[in-house]
Amino acid sequence: MPSMTTTNSRWMKWALGGFFTVTALLLGLVLFGDDVRRLFGSSADSLAGQDSVTPRTKTFAATGTDVKKTLSHFGVSSESYDSYGGPAAPQPALAPNGFVSADRDAKSTFAIDVDTASYTYARRQLKAGLRVEPSTVRVEEWVNAFRYDLEGPSSEPWAIHVEGAPSPFTAGRTLLKVSLQGRRVSSEARVPANLVLLVDVSGSMAGDDRLPLAKRAMHQLVDQLDGRDRVALVTYAGSTDVVLPSTSGADKRALHRAIDGLGSGGGTAMGSGMELAFREALAHARAGVASRVMVFTDGDANIGPVGHAAILARVKHAVTEGVMLTTVGVGMGNYRDHELEQLADHGNGQSLYLDGPAEAERVFSQRNLPGLLQVLSKDVKVQVAFDDSVVRRYRLLGYENRDVADADFRNDAVDGGELGAGHTVTALYELELSGRGPLGTVSVRGLEPTTRAPFEVSRRMSADVLAASVNEASPDFRFATAVAMAADVLRGNGAAGVSLREARALAETALGEWPERAEFVELLGRALSSDGSRAQARFESAY
Repeated sequence: MPSMTTTNSRWMKWALGGFFTVTALLLGLVLFGDDVRRLFGSSADSLAGQDSVTPRTKTFAATGTDVKKTLSHFGVSSESYDSYGGPAAPQPALAPNGFVSADRDAKSTFAIDVDTASYTYARRQLKAGLRVEPSTVRVEEWVNAFRYDLEGPSSEPWAIHVEGAPSPFTAGRTLLKVSLQGRRVSSEARVPANLVLLVDVSGSMAGDDRLPLAKRAMHQLVDQLDGRDRVALVTYAGSTDVVLPSTSGADKRALHRAIDGLGSGGGTAMGSGMELAFREALAHARAGVASRVMVFTDGDANIGPVGHAAILARVKHAVTEGVMLTTVGVGMGNYRDHELEQLADHGNGQSLYLDGPAEAERVFSQRNLPGLLQVLSKDVKVQVAFDDSVVRRYRLLGYENRDVADADFRNDAVDGGELGAGHTVTALYELELSGRGPLGTVSVRGLEPTTRAPFEVSRRMSADVLAASVNEASPDFRFATAVAMAADVLRGNGAAGVSLREARALAETALGEWPERAEFVELLGRALSSDGSRAQARFESAY
């Protein structure tokens, strides 16, 4: 009979063995969970499809019946910060637009969007070997992150361009691209700028991809300014400070020295910093000058009012007076994509993200500066009125949080988006046609920035805007379609009706001489081939 000592020893070995087995299983699930789920067909990474673009017939599982369009989230506040400002859970993605029967609701109305942060942030994730967070994918921002070869207007603030073709993805459907091209303005002809650079110098900005990258971007911006412009530098951490009062853009030495002197440490009083920055901008606002606050931050906020609604409430009067807000995001881990996008939208500015030095140089280049600083038209809305004798059903890809009630298209008190000099705005629709003939009318309405006088342009969509096949459509059409469809897949829309392989194959037919298009195709290859789960686990363990 075994002794008590031997029994205890065997029991201890068994217990220790069980403990290490369970630990190994749990660790395996953390590191290889997506691989296990993929075996059972439940991984979000299972995105592979056919190797070529071929017409096929599919049904939209999530939108098998027609849905009535409803007013969505544009202008609705949403708090996602916890009371201590800790990392927020990913913002739930808005449900993708479903098909709408034109005989029930023939009008599609939305505010324009020229943000690009969603695409640039996804690019950073993919280059790092991570899986794209679906809640951060906004289709319209992906499409509008690219340049297109569109003719500008002769005298109006914008020109309207429409083209379409049969869908290469789903037989019986048609794709329609509606684009605006803002009037181009040279750097010499742009209006003077009254800028306040608001910089987050809290402890969370210490990484090389945060404050040092923001400083590089500000140096690049300062290099493009001149004596017409004025710049102030404001910082916030545990407290706020005017590091440099409003200074001539020609005084490069003072501006560069102030930027070089920035260091990080402390908490994040974003609300107080925003208040001080807007006060500084208002103090130097004047007629004929574009006044704007640019906040450089990872989006963290853990002191004082932390949600975007609370922060905006404190500076609403300044926004009403014409001071605009541009958010420039940096870093990962605690990056607040949703909060910064909402701050920019309601501050009448752009939401941008810097994923490296190249993007900092591109955003603040001489070529892009007029669009960054000068607004051609405020509160711009688009209304596409379909002819229900020709269009049976339609689906707008993206713009879910930019939806505007049809009746408010000409209500100039309802907020829209701002169109900057040279900006391009593109929207993609998926249509089901019931006949041949004019598709309807596109109308665009905006307000003159200074007088707020309304301006409206309309264009009929004749039948000849539709090419006979996707191969006969322009390269811009093919590429924009590929980007929109890829974004629709990566945000988790099971009703997208396309695979990443098909979107990539279509994009490859429209590369031209645009290096950013070739990079997009390469990124889709990463999304298809990489398993980001292990890299994701390693990355998150650092925060």
